[in-house]
Amino acid sequence: MTPFNWSRQRVIVTGGAGFLGSHVVNHLKTVGAGEIIVPRKQDYDLREPEAAAQLYADHPGTTLVIHLAATVGGIGANRAHPGVFFYDNIMMGTLALEHARRAAIPKFVGIGTICAYPKFTPVPFNEDDLWNGYPEETNAPYGLVKRMLLVQSQAYRAEYGYNAIHLMPTNLYGPGDSFDLENSHVIPALIRKMMDAQAEERDFVTLWGDGSPTREFLYVKDAAEGIVLAAAHYDSPEPINLGSGVEISIRELAETIAELVGYKGELRWDTSKPNGQPRRNVDVRRAEAGFSFRARTDFRTGLRETIEWYRIGTALAHS
Repeated sequence: MTPFNWSRQRVIVTGGAGFLGSHVVNHLKTVGAGEIIVPRKQDYDLREPEAAAQLYADHPGTTLVIHLAATVGGIGANRAHPGVFFYDNIMMGTLALEHARRAAIPKFVGIGTICAYPKFTPVPFNEDDLWNGYPEETNAPYGLVKRMLLVQSQAYRAEYGYNAIHLMPTNLYGPGDSFDLENSHVIPALIRKMMDAQAEERDFVTLWGDGSPTREFLYVKDAAEGIVLAAAHYDSPEPINLGSGVEISIRELAETIAELVGYKGELRWDTSKPNGQPRRNVDVRRAEAGFSFRARTDFRTGLRETIEWYRIGTALAHS
């Protein structure tokens, strides 16, 4: 690949204090980015046009925007707040991109989601199948919003020649994730449930669904590397998956986490709760061809690091 001079870049990372954002910021520091700006929500509410415009006015000379700010959560949070998830995310994405274009910022990196794919997509998910159906119902509002960010980026490229790209990470996990059971994703939820049950010496834990769906998980540090590589080297209207290429059932995932945590109790499945999308596994060839990205973290290794991060944080909180 052509060398990229990160030292000359002035980068705005919306959501840069969040789970994925903090790792992207760390990776930008590793590659030597010249300046990294992390706007705070209390200073710039990106759901408001004036705030989006002010963000870019306050940071002239910005060369790159990586838009990670989002309202996110697991199946429960998506079911409880579909309106919030739709409104917050469509406003933030639309305004962040529009005002970056108006400010003539050279490049915009939009972050989509695996949830944007149709409910029944041939496995592995290929980017060309994105429009061949409606997303899984429990997170369709969020997934469709992210599709619209892709449409906006392609429209701006077609009309204005604007360099906006769109990346679609699969399910992320790792240190720094949210372990709040109200809005956490599946890996931190499973870790917390089992560690709580272990600490309280409970004989069983109850888990959502029947355990049959499959998911693909990408370690957050690998995702951050992929985003930074794409920011430097990808320039195309086509969306691009970021994934590990490894598929695992929720049942096997739960059993693996129980083993790594050391929880010996029974895993009970509440089939009155939704499973979500039946299968998720993405085709990762486009990312490897486009900017030489390949996930490097072994899944069990990543799970151990995530569990240890949460264990240390929990111990410090109770010390």
